[in-house]
Amino acid sequence: MRGWTLPMVAVLVAAVSVVGTHFAASKVDGHLDLPTLLLLLVGPVALLFSRRWPAPALVVTTVATVGYYGLGFPYGPQFTAFAVVLVMAVLAGYRVLAWVCSVGALTVYFLLYWAIEHGTMSWTWVLGHVAGVAAILALSELYRVHRQRVAVQRRIRAERQRRQANEERLRIAQELHDVLAHNISLINVQAGVALHLMDQRPEQARTALSVIKQASKEALGEMRSALAVLRGETYAAHSPTPGLDRLGELTGRLGSAGLAVRTTVTGSPRPLPVEVDLAAYRIVQEALTNVYRHARASEAVVSLAYRPGQLTVLVTDDGTGDPTAAHPDGAGPVAAAEPADASGGNGIPGMRERATALGGSLTAGPLPGGGFRVVATFPLGGEAP
Repeated sequence: MRGWTLPMVAVLVAAVSVVGTHFAASKVDGHLDLPTLLLLLVGPVALLFSRRWPAPALVVTTVATVGYYGLGFPYGPQFTAFAVVLVMAVLAGYRVLAWVCSVGALTVYFLLYWAIEHGTMSWTWVLGHVAGVAAILALSELYRVHRQRVAVQRRIRAERQRRQANEERLRIAQELHDVLAHNISLINVQAGVALHLMDQRPEQARTALSVIKQASKEALGEMRSALAVLRGETYAAHSPTPGLDRLGELTGRLGSAGLAVRTTVTGSPRPLPVEVDLAAYRIVQEALTNVYRHARASEAVVSLAYRPGQLTVLVTDDGTGDPTAAHPDGAGPVAAAEPADASGGNGIPGMRERATALGGSLTAGPLPGGGFRVVATFPLGGEAP
């Protein structure tokens, strides 16, 4: 019971006890004396403290209720306060005390009634009182269990929301890594090209600067989209999730930067789940970025195979990357064909995580005749294998 409603409940219980007892007293002597009124108000006053001190409030209310009937005051709804405080004690976890007070109160009440009325007590009357108190305790226990279940469900829901938020942040971080790794690599290499050719071949330097401009524009756009998702804004709606339909833009941009990319498609292209479409695009993007930065390749081939129940993405190159070789444009030293793993980056592991997260697989390694190969497979749910 919430704290702000407790005074209202206490006032209501006091009103019911006083008014009900007044009507009961009117049949005897027609009025309530001061001791009766004070004893009637003990329970409602104790109810005010039942949220903070449920056990003392229950004990005081039990003694006041038994004493009221034992002293021979007019019968009425004085037990209302006892019933409410009993429920509060059960909900607070004082279940044993609640049962002890109930059994003790009924026992003393029956003994006092038997002594006052000289043994005129029927079993029906006794069982009615026992059933009433038992019903209050049973309903209290049911409500307590219900509240515990609701609390558990809220904790589970909150934990699920926290986990989903963490997963979303990790996904966005991976997206930002892939976007920045690809575009910053283009910018870095093309900036070296532009500086190297600025004086000797300015027309080629202009081409490199155009690639830098386009790569930086795309990087800024995708960064804004990802950050807008974190802030809960609607900017992302204007920047659709990239997929294999944008593969032509990716290969064209790399072609402008000096890496020839050829694309082949096997099977009938069809709409893919958004997650698979994005993961396939990012894997191709990361693989081509590695080729561009490190493989010293003249050509890369992207092969897409649409099969029943499965999509296979294959990226190969004819490069001869060497850990100690210098980049032909003078941009600086380059690493081997799989530099991300060797340097502790997120290239191959990141691609593998994307594939396995969707139930697929990814393998990567050098080709026997030279070059490097990345193969990713994705199961397509809802299609017969």
